[in-house]
Amino acid sequence: MNQSTLILCLIILTLSGTQAIPLSRTTRCTCISISDQPIYPKSLEKLEIIPASQTCPQVEIIATMKKNREKRCLNPKSKTVKTLLKIVSLKRSHRTQRAA
Repeated sequence: MNQSTLILCLIILTLSGTQAIPLSRTTRCTCISISDQPIYPKSLEKLEIIPASQTCPQVEIIATMKKNREKRCLNPKSKTVKTLLKIVSLKRSHRTQRAA
């Protein structure tokens, strides 16, 4: 390869830089519908709290049930869900205190 070909290739590679393009301009939330059914702490396997972000402007709370591993989206503004979150956080703090 001669020197002019090498320089030409370097110029082409430098000029062909890519720019960041957002993957999606629409909001995409995990939760499509929100359940208002009461949830009991003993029936929970996992509780996920997804904070608001650029892709989804609302906080999402997803409960995975022990039975059938069913996932339910909960209303974060609901009084029962706020109570559930307090109960779960209290249980976690008791576990960490026992482990220490």
